Amino acid sequence: MSDAQQPRRQGPWDPPAEYPEYHPGSARPELNRPVHERYPQIRPTSGYGDPRVRHTGPGPGAGTDQEPERSSKLTARLALAMTAVIGQLWGLTVVIDAWMAGNTGTAWWGSGFLCLSFLVVLGLWLLDPKDR
Repeated sequence: MSDAQQPRRQGPWDPPAEYPEYHPGSARPELNRPVHERYPQIRPTSGYGDPRVRHTGPGPGAGTDQEPERSSKLTARLALAMTAVIGQLWGLTVVIDAWMAGNTGTAWWGSGFLCLSFLVVLGLWLLDPKDR
């Protein structure tokens, strides 16, 4: 018997050969069973019917900005800190290039810039301790 003549074996992952035709109020009684009979793993206490569940979501006002002034202040501080960090990375690149080229004077001035930039970021962090 060749492969074309052999019937194909059906595995558990394959869809059934023929789906039953269903319409509401079907003539086939097995298709009209109640949900708890069709899906016995779903119990009345599963999910929304569970009496232990009191709050189903994050609460009223979720997703809205509760304190816009604080949010804008934190955004501004974050932008300043990111600018300082980018400046530090650029300065580190310049300092390393100068040091490798043998310009130690420029490298020391650049190191001073990096220290000053770090102090600026530290000052921004110390500015408002209640936001940490």
